This record gives sequence, structure tokens and C-alpha cells, in this order.
Amino acid sequence: MFYRPEDGHGLPHNPFNAIVTPRPIGWISTRGADGGENLAPYSFFNAVAYEPPQVMFASTSAKEDRGDTKDSVANIRETGVFCVNVVEYAARDAMNETSGPWPAEEDEFTRAGIARAECAEIACSRVAEAPANLECRMTQIVKLEGAHNFVVFGEVVGVHLREDCLVEGIFDVTRFNPLSRMGYRDYTVVREVFSLKRPGEK
Repeated sequence: MFYRPEDGHGLPHNPFNAIVTPRPIGWISTRGADGGENLAPYSFFNAVAYEPPQVMFASTSAKEDRGDTKDSVANIRETGVFCVNVVEYAARDAMNETSGPWPAEEDEFTRAGIARAECAEIACSRVAEAPANLECRMTQIVKLEGAHNFVVFGEVVGVHLREDCLVEGIFDVTRFNPLSRMGYRDYTVVREVFSLKRPGEK
């Protein structure tokens, strides 16, 4: 089949998210200017550069108590910092709980029973037991087409790695099994990896 998004797809559910899969999940923690904390998962997330290391995530909807966006972007506008927490399979239920449309004053760490720790380089909490945390300083927020579409870019200024995930100097994802987003209500998990050499490599 072929369809133009502007004309609609004619299917029971939008297939777009199921086409671009799997997508890593950025579990974004932020702290507002008032000290209130937020934790929310974003599946439009990825690393975008090595030197300096940089990441991005996109927020695509809004809440009535936050105007044109959601809590994460609103807090980052105020403070200029955020933390990306890697989601392991064991944390799937807690992550899902933090995805709800809770009021701005709701603390998702508390709501989902998630232990927190203070970041080292920025004024923000992180998921204490996450396999890895990326402390970020926002570099820019880009408005995309659409009423509530914003992309947040950040430079990674601090990295936490859980010790049990380091094996002979390698960050081993099979030690914690990263959770990834599929389409619809579906997720997948990384349990197996393989390597390929680039052309010309020995």
C-alpha cells in the first residue's frame, strides 16, 4: 500500500511508530526552577554526536498545565539541564508508570517508587539504579512543524555507569537488557548482540 500522511492511512492504527523501530528510550529526569522534579520516558530519543557527546529527545504533545509542551521541556526551559536515564528491562513497569499525564506538581520518582540520586555536574536528580545516566546541559530547543513538537539537544557533561554493567572495560548491554520502543503499545528488549567489521577493518 501507499498513503500520503496528510490524507490519512486508512488503517485501524497509525503505522508510523511501527515502521521506525526499535527506538531507544530516553528516560528524562528534570528539576524545575521551583525544585519540583519530573521523570518521563521519550521514545523519540538518540545520541547524535561524539565530540562533544550530544543527545536529543523530542516532545510531541502538551498538557493543559504546561501551555504548549509537557513537564520535561518546561523544566529544561527554566533550568537548562536534564539527565537521560537508560531503561533496563527490569524497570519496565516503573518506566511505564512515569509515562502518565500526571499534574506538574506530581513527582514521578515518588509515584513509581524509584530511588533517586543527585547528579554530579548539574542540579537534577537521576535514577539511582539505572545502568547508565547521562547528565546534560541543554544546547538548544528547536521548534518543529506541528503545534507541540519540540526537539531538545543537550551536551553530555557527566556519565554514570553501573559497575555490574562493565565487563573487562566494556559496557555490556546484555547485563541489563535495554528496553526499546516499538509501535502501538509494543516494546522489545535487547538480549542478544553480534558484531560486524566495517569494510577494510581487520
